Amino acid sequence: MRVHSLESLAALDGKGLRYGVFLAGCGLRCVYCHNPDTWSADAGTDMSPAELLSKIVRYKPYFRTDGGVTFSGGEPLLQADELCKLAELLKTEGIGYAVDTSGAVGLTDSVKRLLCGAQSVICDLKFPDAESFGRYTCGDFALVEGFLAFLSENDIPTWLRTVIVPGINDTEEWMERYAKTAKRLIPNAERYELLGFHTMGFFKYERLGIENPLASVRSLDKERLTELQSYINTLLK
Repeated sequence: MRVHSLESLAALDGKGLRYGVFLAGCGLRCVYCHNPDTWSADAGTDMSPAELLSKIVRYKPYFRTDGGVTFSGGEPLLQADELCKLAELLKTEGIGYAVDTSGAVGLTDSVKRLLCGAQSVICDLKFPDAESFGRYTCGDFALVEGFLAFLSENDIPTWLRTVIVPGINDTEEWMERYAKTAKRLIPNAERYELLGFHTMGFFKYERLGIENPLASVRSLDKERLTELQSYINTLLK
């Protein structure tokens, strides 16, 4: 599989301490992406499931009962076939895994198998409807709808996340739209976390020679993020 990067002992991508495996390749072009270096399927290094396992097991003592591995990206589910092989190896070691995904993927047999075996799925609900999703990600919202419905129908533990960008989706009206979509598609989601847009990845656009559509946008104010998080929490009660 094509691995963009690895992160040991991550604490923000699922429960407990986790080993982050970031896969290369993504079919979306989110206007606020802070990792454009993961877009290309050729980015990173080829690694076999066995090679990855040998790196991951070193950290097994730190995982305890709730930690494990998180597959992220890029879009990790574009490499679901290989990840299923790695998941089987992890199982023999008693190590669980989570999947951090956009949900904008087809529900192939490998994708379904990987999701059903996960400790949890972290799904980035980037935008709440077909029009805004298409405009800001160049993706197909119908895939996300089917994806979230599958998670809900199979009662797979799910966290939702949304990046809040100043001047795009940073209003209470937008929170109402997100909450309505979440309730419709996956009412059993365990949590909904808002993330503030930041500019720390801007240098990657310059390095890659890619136009940054939000070059003039500043990071979201932390107080505003707290206000919107409180509001959407109230809507989802």
